[in-house]
Amino acid sequence: QVQLVESGGGLAQAGGSLRLSCQFSARTFSRYTMAWFRQAPGKEREFVAAVTWDSRATAYADSVKGRFTISRDNAKNMVYLQMNSLKSEDAALYYCAADVNSGLGKKLESYEYWGQGTQVTVSS
Repeated sequence: QVQLVESGGGLAQAGGSLRLSCQFSARTFSRYTMAWFRQAPGKEREFVAAVTWDSRATAYADSVKGRFTISRDNAKNMVYLQMNSLKSEDAALYYCAADVNSGLGKKLESYEYWGQGTQVTVSS
């Protein structure tokens, strides 16, 4: 059974950085496209970034391009989201997601497995 556990959230100042991590529990990690989504209070969950199983391709939401970087380490069953130049609008609950057939899907329904989320707060 696949389990995803996010960590690394917290409080950062505007303009600062945070690095989120997601631990994938199953042995088949290298087969999965991994993604990050986020949900701010009162808003829908939205796509942030995705990376293919072999790290050859990535996708980003326009709002984070040039500031966020998604990466993965298949040897450690980990996926990361490096967030730089944080803005107040980046504050949200960040979710890790996985799917074996997603490609670089940007829709919630493209992903079968989800973590519980890690909170990111940005102070101005």
